[in-house]
Amino acid sequence: MRFNYRYIVILLLCSVGFESLLASDTLSYTLQQCRDLALTSGISAKSQEETRLAAEYSRKAALAAMFPRITANAAYMWNSANVHLLANSTDFSFGTATVHSDGTASFKWSSESALGKIETAAQGTIFEESVKNLETNVGQKVADAYKQIYDKLSPDLRHIFVAQVGVTQPIYVGGRLIQMYKIAKATENIATIEAESKHNDIIYSVDEAYWRVVSVAKKKELAEQYYQLLCQLETDVKEALDEGLVTQSDLLKVTTKRGEASVKKLQAENGLTLSNMALAQLCGLPLATTFVLDESALTETSLPSDSVNTESAVAERSELRLMEEAQKIAKSNAMLAAAGLQPNIVASAGYVYTNPNADNGFSTNWDGKGFFSAGVVVNVPIAHADDILRYKAAKHAANAMALKTEETRELLTLQTTQANQKLTEAQQKITLARLTQDNAAEVLRMAQESFEAGLITASELMQAQTAWLAAASDLVDAQVEAKTTETQLRKYLGKLQ
Repeated sequence: MRFNYRYIVILLLCSVGFESLLASDTLSYTLQQCRDLALTSGISAKSQEETRLAAEYSRKAALAAMFPRITANAAYMWNSANVHLLANSTDFSFGTATVHSDGTASFKWSSESALGKIETAAQGTIFEESVKNLETNVGQKVADAYKQIYDKLSPDLRHIFVAQVGVTQPIYVGGRLIQMYKIAKATENIATIEAESKHNDIIYSVDEAYWRVVSVAKKKELAEQYYQLLCQLETDVKEALDEGLVTQSDLLKVTTKRGEASVKKLQAENGLTLSNMALAQLCGLPLATTFVLDESALTETSLPSDSVNTESAVAERSELRLMEEAQKIAKSNAMLAAAGLQPNIVASAGYVYTNPNADNGFSTNWDGKGFFSAGVVVNVPIAHADDILRYKAAKHAANAMALKTEETRELLTLQTTQANQKLTEAQQKITLARLTQDNAAEVLRMAQESFEAGLITASELMQAQTAWLAAASDLVDAQVEAKTTETQLRKYLGKLQ
């Protein structure tokens, strides 16, 4: 009985041709192309850039707070009643002057005044009428004079306009502005580091999804080859059964194994579909996209253990840099709390113009003059127990952040060392898996020849086929593990490009 290789080749060619027809929309991408797509089309990357820009402008605002602030203000007020600085009626030692609501004025002499005494003495004489006329005329003149003073001291405040331009310059505020700028600068650095970290996370996620697709695609090919081998074996066993060389039980074992291989092939196809969808989602492509990926780099790994500088790599890790910036913020917060215990000195200057204009007797004309003002305000805290306690709390928080930073450094050193060792182990796994696959392929070849010569049973041949499939799958797993581990180590070393 001869093993028919031509039948297998024809089936494989037919299956490849059929798949090529179905995959007319299939796209070919390299790893770098998938990375670029994910970095340019991802919403998270754009959101991180907006966050970085917001932090940048906050830092510029903190710097601008150290410079003079110029402000212009204007106001208008309407009053239903006017203002009178003198009373409507005023008592003097010689009489009472009154301004009436109709705008007229009158004056009543006191009986104790000189004219009052003269009027009393002239009663019943020929001088009485003359004295009354004199009293009336003089009193009216006094009333008119009082009314003029009353009107002058009644400024028109029904319409009030005020305009002011001022400049404020902080001179010393306990170092508060400098610490606020340092906090804003550290916040900007954090946003930049997070953007870089997000960039690396996206690349790492794309690499994982990329090599997962490659892995599942290769396992799908192996599952199809394994299925075709069992189909051919089933055909050969049927022919042997017809010739009476094998039993019905042998045929049932092969048929059962072929059914299991069919299920594995279907699982591999479904797994490839899901893996393609995951990669398409990361790249911002339609989920139905089918990829043809470049597998040429699958057998190549780099960064051997002797090229790793763990100490310098850890110093550049985004996690440690974030902790260091957070430590700077904690220190600045402590200094901000201490600023509440320091004197504050602020200078200001301005120009004010009003209508009615106080420069010219509350005149409502617009030709008046405004006035300049300048001053310095000094605030000295004396007993602020709450600020002292806040400073102590902020200082302990800064110490805690320093300890967390050191702990993070140690953990990252351990993580990088483990990743380096894991890559070395993955490279050794590839060597062992490739040797195992070569041995399994040789064993399969010898088993096929022995089966054709009738020296072994179908069950023994199926065992060799299963061992070959397992060895080939292990090799693919080892290669993909090495590539993902390499990407992870490059990420830890800051060499992920």
